[in-house]
Amino acid sequence: MAENTKKWEAAASRYRTYIKLEKRLAQNSVESYMRDLRSFAHFILRMWDVPPQKVEPQMIERYMAWLFDRGREKTSQARALSGVKSFFNFLMISDKIENSPAEFILSPKFGRQLPDILSTDEIDRIIATVDTSSVKGLRDSAMLELLYSCGLRVSELVSLKIQDLFFGEGYIRVIGKGDKQRLVPISATARERVHRYLDKRPETRSGEDALFLNNRGSRLTRVMVFTILKQAARNAGIEKRISPHTFRHSFATHLLEGGASIRQVQEMLGHESILTTEIYTHLDSSHLRRTVEEHLPL
Repeated sequence: MAENTKKWEAAASRYRTYIKLEKRLAQNSVESYMRDLRSFAHFILRMWDVPPQKVEPQMIERYMAWLFDRGREKTSQARALSGVKSFFNFLMISDKIENSPAEFILSPKFGRQLPDILSTDEIDRIIATVDTSSVKGLRDSAMLELLYSCGLRVSELVSLKIQDLFFGEGYIRVIGKGDKQRLVPISATARERVHRYLDKRPETRSGEDALFLNNRGSRLTRVMVFTILKQAARNAGIEKRISPHTFRHSFATHLLEGGASIRQVQEMLGHESILTTEIYTHLDSSHLRRTVEEHLPL
């Protein structure tokens, strides 16, 4: 057993380097993947005492059954299987195995509920409550419009730089999770609001290149964006549970209702896996579709 344990540890060490440096996962994600891998390796060694290259599909199925018997939530089971598949895919691209034993193992089925979704009318009302007679109001108006019409994560919004704006070409450059870049189309409404803000934008602190600044010339924080949105929603009389991510969910839902494909939405949102985007396919197809051209670029 000691020999095979060393083989698992060696493979796990290489895998950690791979997901950290090549996949560029966040540290928390790296640790989560490694915890799941240690659990899986311990189970395989205890039950069969084989190295990673000798793992067979039925062993993985037994592991999944073991997780189920222990009362693990389906979301936790699915995450564990995702990690196992990622590990064997790494072994495959490293030429350690020819085929992944996890390839055809199905993830547990479970329902997922979308958070509250805002209609385009509700989003219009929220943005319209912002008083644009001040620089702060111009900033908040542009910021909320970009948050929705580009489907941004709040971290992506506060990280935007002026050099990420390519208005002549009709898109912005977004730095997403793992420092992955994507190009997102920007609507005419969003461009106009950003231009109005830039005309009045205050001086920045030395070295600060963020697009959206606070009154001290530093970049906005995620908490500040959350506070601004909550206040605007309150002023608009919206009683739904709202966060910056609500705008992103609404953006994705409206895209699909407008006829976009799941792949197009995946690219716009910057999801690494199509499975993450597929949550939005569980929509009521009879829901009345309404136009969103004012916000969403064509």
